[in-house]
Amino acid sequence: MADAAKSGSFKIGGTLAVHRLGFGAMRITGPGVWGPPKDKAEALRVLRRLPELGVNFIDTADSYGPDVSEELIREALHPYDDALVIATKAGFTRSGPDRWTVNTRPEHLKEAAKKSLRKLGVERIALWQLHRVSGSFTMQDQFGAVKELIDEGIIAQAGLSEVSVAEIEAARKVFPVATVQNHYNMASREGDGVLDYCEKNGIGFIPWYPLAAGDLAEGGGALERVAKAHGASHAQIALAWLLKRSPVMLPIPGTSRVSHLEQNVAAGAIALSDAEFKALAR
Repeated sequence: MADAAKSGSFKIGGTLAVHRLGFGAMRITGPGVWGPPKDKAEALRVLRRLPELGVNFIDTADSYGPDVSEELIREALHPYDDALVIATKAGFTRSGPDRWTVNTRPEHLKEAAKKSLRKLGVERIALWQLHRVSGSFTMQDQFGAVKELIDEGIIAQAGLSEVSVAEIEAARKVFPVATVQNHYNMASREGDGVLDYCEKNGIGFIPWYPLAAGDLAEGGGALERVAKAHGASHAQIALAWLLKRSPVMLPIPGTSRVSHLEQNVAAGAIALSDAEFKALAR
C-alpha cells in the first residue's frame, strides 16, 4: 500500500515533523483555479484519503478558489489530527479564472492570514507563506507584516514563494524562514542555487509544478528506461528523483482524483540508484 512515510521525514523550522511527500491542494478547485470543483464529492474523497496514505503535509493558499481550497480542507478533515501540518499562503487577489494579481500590501497580508485562520478552523496557522515578494512595497514592509503575524501568534512558522537567495537572506534578517516554495522539477532546474542554499541552511524546499518532465518523457530516453526498470510511471520517477535530489525537498503533487493521489504517494517508496539519478539529471 502507498505510504507517504516511505518518502522520509523533515522538520519544518526544526519543529514541525512531516513526511516529505505532501499534497498540493490547488487542483481541488474549479477550472482556472476558480470556484468549486466540478466533482466536490471526489475532491473530498481525495482529502480524506490523505491521512490514510500517511500524507501529513498539505499546501494550499487563500487564492485557490479563492477560499474554496481552504474551505474544502476544513470540511473534509476538521477536527485535524495533531500530526497534520496545513500550510497556506497569501499575496494574490483574484478576479476570475486564471487571473492572478499580486497584492502584498502589508494590511492585506495580515487580514488574509486572519481570514485563512477562520477558514481553516485553526487556532494558529502552522506554516504561512508569502506567495510573492512584490516590487510595489519595500521588502522591509512585506517581511515586517510576516513578523507581526508571528509575534501576534497568528502563524507559527513562515515561508516564502518564488524568491532569490538575496530575498531569502533579506527576509531572514526579519523573521526565521522555514520554507521556500519555488518552481522546480526534473526538467526545470533553474532554482538549483536556491535549493542548495536551502539545503545548507536547513530550510524546507517545496517545489511547485513538480511533475513536469517535458521532453524527458519522450520515448526512448532515460526517463522511460528508469520507469520500466522500476515498473513505475514517468510521474512517479519524477517524484522519486526530486526526493533523492535533496533531503530538504518537500514535493507537493496535486490532483483531484483518488487514483492519481495513490499513484503519487506510491512514488515515495521508489529508491533510485545513484547511476539512475545521474542519468536522469543529464
